[in-house]
Amino acid sequence: MAHTNESVVSEFVLLGLSNSWELQLFFFAIFSLVYVTSVLGNIMIIVIISSDSHLNSPMYFLLSNLSFIDICQSNFATPKMLVDFLVEHKTISFEGCMAQIFLLHSFVGSEMMLLVAMAYDRFIAICKPLYYSTIMNQRLCIIFVFISWAVGILHSVSHLAFTVDLPFCGPNEVDSFFCDLPLVIELACMDTYEMEIMTLTNSGLISLGCFLALIISYTIILITVRRRSSSGSSKALSTLTAHITVVILFFGPCIYFYIWPFSRLSVDKFLSVFYTVCTPLLNPIIYSLRNEDVKSAMRKLRNRHVNSWKN
Repeated sequence: MAHTNESVVSEFVLLGLSNSWELQLFFFAIFSLVYVTSVLGNIMIIVIISSDSHLNSPMYFLLSNLSFIDICQSNFATPKMLVDFLVEHKTISFEGCMAQIFLLHSFVGSEMMLLVAMAYDRFIAICKPLYYSTIMNQRLCIIFVFISWAVGILHSVSHLAFTVDLPFCGPNEVDSFFCDLPLVIELACMDTYEMEIMTLTNSGLISLGCFLALIISYTIILITVRRRSSSGSSKALSTLTAHITVVILFFGPCIYFYIWPFSRLSVDKFLSVFYTVCTPLLNPIIYSLRNEDVKSAMRKLRNRHVNSWKN
């Protein structure tokens, strides 16, 4: 079929989370708070890490990059969703829709790879501590960040390359608050079975590969920590708990979506909200509450500013 996107479907209608005006106002208030907290919390993590010399280590360098990705993820769809809560006709241009698909898969793919890099950092620190400073140097950390973004962008481009050329010739209602790839593919005026399988394979491989790598890494690390009985091991276990909590909450909804990617239930919308809006909030909450070094750096930064105001 000829490419007909521009001449037939120039915009998509987003059905949002609810038709109730009262519920939409409630969602606006709640998600505005989550959005602002998420962005400010992740900015705070970056500021704390960059301002404290004691946090000048590979783990915190990777953590600050994770916060940066979470800031990006907070902004790809949430501001548009908040505006849509206040308007009756929720639309997005064809180009805007494709941009949302590209950005979401870029950020999610990058975050998956970065979580693997953080697991590798903990693996070396705990299982091979004598070689840590030699292996985990600044150059390797920068390479990890570069690979994370490269994989995320390539993963996203591979989706978008097929999606932009699909023939959209009429149906344009997306039953979500953003352009969710499986829902957009279903609107194409053709048999999309092969496209659905390709999408599932592409996303499933990167998700399953990263998840298995994380499970294996943290299993080995936990076994190593359990064999030791020291205060250092206790601190390592606390840090690991934060890492594992983020991994479970991040990959849980992701795995669910890839098990049933093209058969949506009513609960899926709210899982999508958790995945796209609430997940970026996990990083500052979990790491700031579970990590003693970050809490200590936070107190020092606060005291520094309090003293400067008094003077």
